[in-house]
Amino acid sequence: MSKAERTREKILDAALELFREHGYEATTMRMVAEQAGVSTGNAYYYFASKDMLLQAFYREVHDAHVAASAPVLRDAKVFRDRLLGVMLKKLEVIEPYHRFSALMFRSAADPRSPLNPFHPAGDDIRHEGEALFAAVVDGARPRPPKDLAADLPALLWTYSMGMVLYWIHDHSESRQQTRAFIERTVDLVATSVRLAGNPLLRPLRRKALALFRDLAPQR
Repeated sequence: MSKAERTREKILDAALELFREHGYEATTMRMVAEQAGVSTGNAYYYFASKDMLLQAFYREVHDAHVAASAPVLRDAKVFRDRLLGVMLKKLEVIEPYHRFSALMFRSAADPRSPLNPFHPAGDDIRHEGEALFAAVVDGARPRPPKDLAADLPALLWTYSMGMVLYWIHDHSESRQQTRAFIERTVDLVATSVRLAGNPLLRPLRRKALALFRDLAPQR
């Protein structure tokens, strides 16, 4: 790791510690710089704003999820198994940040906040998250209908955001309630995707997809 990379990591670690201790709004870039042992100007050199610090954190978590999901996507063939594996890997990756995520929720819930997962500032990570679920769909059997397969990655990413929200409010031991939530809802999703291929349900499928497209945030 280069000196620049070590400095960047030191600043990010300092910011996350301060966010946990004081909250996002109360933490300033000057505080982050002092905690990291660098000048304020140096902190701004690596991260133009506090929002960029959080985006860097989101990036690290996302990259860790993609890496953890790779064995699942390599080995599992059935859609249900692929989706379950990827969702459980997400839970595994985010678990160390449970308390931190709860503290950040107030800011992230604001639709105008760049921390909100649907905010344009997070477009890159959201699209990459959808690409991960596209890999879940593309390598699975049975294949869903083409029109559903086109929208399914975005639907699954939205579903994963619902899981994260449930997880934030879950105070059960080892987050067992969230694990149960994932296992039971993945079964429902997999069954729904399988049934969607029934020709008799094509009109209902098209209506549901049209509703999703109309209501989805602009991308």
